[in-house]
Amino acid sequence: MNDQVGIPVCFSAEDPVVRPGKRVLMMAYQTKIADQIRLLTLTWCKNLLLVSIEEKGEGHSQGKVELKPWYFWKKQGSRHLIVDGKTVEVAWDLRAAKFNGETEPISDYYVAFVYENEVVLVVGDLKKEAFRKTGCRPALIDPILVSRKEHVSGRRKFSTRAKFGEKGNFFELSIECKNDNGSSNSFDGVDPELEIKIDGNLALNVKHLQWKFRGNQSIWVGEIELQVYWDVHDWFFNTNPRHGLFIFIPIFSSPQLSSLSSLPLSADIADSALGEKGRHGALSGYCLVIYAWKTA
Repeated sequence: MNDQVGIPVCFSAEDPVVRPGKRVLMMAYQTKIADQIRLLTLTWCKNLLLVSIEEKGEGHSQGKVELKPWYFWKKQGSRHLIVDGKTVEVAWDLRAAKFNGETEPISDYYVAFVYENEVVLVVGDLKKEAFRKTGCRPALIDPILVSRKEHVSGRRKFSTRAKFGEKGNFFELSIECKNDNGSSNSFDGVDPELEIKIDGNLALNVKHLQWKFRGNQSIWVGEIELQVYWDVHDWFFNTNPRHGLFIFIPIFSSPQLSSLSSLPLSADIADSALGEKGRHGALSGYCLVIYAWKTA
């Protein structure tokens, strides 16, 4: 598969600027490249797709594809990344991709990663088209979705679509901060509480949130049991726009959960929950991380 001439897609190590009001979605997959288990990350934000592949040590090979409406010719193409001296091809077709207001496309697209004539990862619903266009076969080892991290924003209510694992349906997930009288006019009211709803059904209710701004609790979504962690300290005690952090981890996939507590959360806690075997061997863990930015 050769680079297409005349498609000046820019590859760089720049990440999207994450700030309040900007929706960003990061999806990390585990697959095998050059005899090592590695993490492949796709980051979607407005008019931009970033791809990253983990190298030995802490390095990453990264690339950027701009998706601005007037860059129609950039919505299909292929380029390569060098990972530990090996070539990994990245091919994409986003010409007919439908977003429907979402951060990532919901249909009619593919993004494929190819190493030594094997498609080690293909994202999107046009998988057969990806195999045909690249002329490569599927890899023997199926990739695993490790984590999904999303930045959402709102004044009191934050909504997104969530899938707890690679397979299964999407759920409508909402996170809302209310006052004890049912109003949602302010975070500064008397005795605020937190509600998490999934498909409109109340899954978690935390009262006295100003005192219980960090915690964890298990909930059920259908037949899936999830451990939910929250940290909304900065919603109440920081004058600058800051995010609350919510982590959803299927209990069956993460035996390390018992080691976690109500300490201040960070983005790294998801990796801790998944364990070191995610770097060196087969991994069955998965987590959903939501950064909820409180705007004025």
